[in-house]
Order: sequence, then C-alpha cells, then structure tokens
Amino acid sequence: MIAVLKSGVTKEQRQGLIDWFKSQGLDVHISEGEMHTILGLVGDTTKVDEELIEALDIVESVKRISEPFKKANRKFNPKNKVIEITKDVKIGDGEFALIAGPCSVENEAQIIEVAKEVKKSGATLLRGGAFKPRTSPYDFQGMKAEGIELLLKAKEATGLPIVTEIMNEKHLPLFEEVDVIQVGARNMQNFELLKALGKTNKTILLKRGLANTLKELLMSAEYIMAGGNENVILCERGIRTFESYTRNTLDLSAVPMLRELTHLPIVVDPSHATGIARLVEPMALAAVAAGADGLMIEVHNDPPKALCDGAQSLTPAQFDEVAVKVRKIQEALK
Repeated sequence: MIAVLKSGVTKEQRQGLIDWFKSQGLDVHISEGEMHTILGLVGDTTKVDEELIEALDIVESVKRISEPFKKANRKFNPKNKVIEITKDVKIGDGEFALIAGPCSVENEAQIIEVAKEVKKSGATLLRGGAFKPRTSPYDFQGMKAEGIELLLKAKEATGLPIVTEIMNEKHLPLFEEVDVIQVGARNMQNFELLKALGKTNKTILLKRGLANTLKELLMSAEYIMAGGNENVILCERGIRTFESYTRNTLDLSAVPMLRELTHLPIVVDPSHATGIARLVEPMALAAVAAGADGLMIEVHNDPPKALCDGAQSLTPAQFDEVAVKVRKIQEALK
C-alpha cells in the first residue's frame, strides 16, 4: 500500500502519520518528490482502513499494490535511483556505467594490462571473476581469494572500482574492499546469500537467472532490499530458450519492461547472452538504444588463450570500437 501526501504537509504532520503506521506494525518507506511525498507501507496492510487514511487532510490518495515486490517497485519510488559506487562513478537516471574486464582473473600481469586498456577506452568499472561457477567440476574454478587481491592491485594501478562475483555468504569477509558484489545467474535465488547481502552496505549487481521471469528477478532484489540494502543493480544476461545458435537468448524487452516496474538501474551483459564475440557489439548497441543504464562486457588481452569464456571475449581493440559506438548511440538518444 502507498499513501501519497499532499504538498505543503509539515514535517510534524508527516511524522505523526508515520508513527501511527508503525504502531500498526508496518514498516514505512519514504520517497520524497518535488511536489509530493509517498509513504510506502510494507507488512500486513489487510487491517489498514484505506478510506480512513484517505479521509485525512494531509493525504491525497491511497493505493494498494498488488505486486509482491514492494521496495523494488516504481510505485514506491517514482524517481529513477542513482547509485553512487564511488565519488566519481555513479549509475542510474542518466549516469551510465561501462563495466569491462576478463571473465576470470588469471594472473597479475593479465588483469592489470586489461584494466589499463579498458580504462583508456572509457570503462568506468573493472570486472573480473575470482570465484568461478562452472558447469564442469574439471574446469578452471578461479583464483578465489588471490584473485580478489589481484583485482585490488588492478584497482590501485588504474583507479577503476571493481566488480566480482560471490558464491557463498561465508566468503563475505573477502569482499570488504570490493566495490560491487555480483550475484551470478545461478545464485539469483540463493535466498540465504541474498539475505546476507541485504545486511551489507555494498552495491549488489544481481543477474537474472537463465530460466527466471522478471517478477522472480525483482523478488530476488526484494530479498536484498528488505534486509536494508537498497543499492541493487539489475542485470539482464540472457535466458535459456530453444535457440541453439547462441549461448542464451538476450531478452532486450526486459529493459523497457523493468523500467516500468522498478526504479532500480538496469545493466545488460551481451557477452554471456550471446557467447559469441562478434555478436557482442550489435547487442551492446541495441541494449543502449533500449535504455540500459550500463553494459557489462568481457574483455581479454588474448581471448584464444583465456582460461574461461574466450569465445565471447573481446580484445581491447575490439572493446575500444564498441565503446566509441556506444557513445554515439548515447548522443543520438539525447
């Protein structure tokens, strides 16, 4: 349920209503706009008298929200959310994030070289896998804690904030200096992990599961936000369909649909979505045209020798070409 307050309501009047809602066992989410303030009520609202609240002098309207996701709902938060990852790097509502780097961290020279190259091309964040969930137990599983240490060295060398994936809540102490914690597609519904991340103050990049609906993605975001952490970025990375020519099927319709449903920033990962390096550029440009707040692109200094996902990785030179075209699309949309 949301209660829209009239303009001109005093702080004392608003706080009095908030206190009353809380006395009914409800949590209150406050969203302040230029003209109105919206109070989002979370909890059992079945006993709340809608007509009584609407009759109050300070209340303009009351609406019940049918969707099960509340904090992630645009009706609770009409304004697009802007997440400040660092002082200089933001995402959302016109602040575009270009996330680039290798699928996995392989050694110090590799990650620092790639970090320097993608930064020159305009990347604003460095991605790199330290813990790697692989379909086969015999594939490279990542450098784990050492991989995070190497990412931090690359951050020190370039100034780029780092994005890396977490596999288990027990690993959280290793992520103290990580700027953005990624929840991979396989862990999108690892609810205990999501609850643990909800208790942190880290920005969370939540990837859509390969067979999950947008509603399920938003409900997973709700798990994190319900814990108190509202800095969530949604990522469309392709879903599994009957198509076999590409690794997954990139659902670009998810971008405008999510834009209607939520205020959270939306990123698209064309690398995992297609699994083919030559398809990354057209899908990246299409994602920007569809309104994405950012892109996550895999870049490796020597893709044929990559220990993980070389087939979908761009070279630094190819990434530079994509970055130039992305900026052109952004200019065309203004």
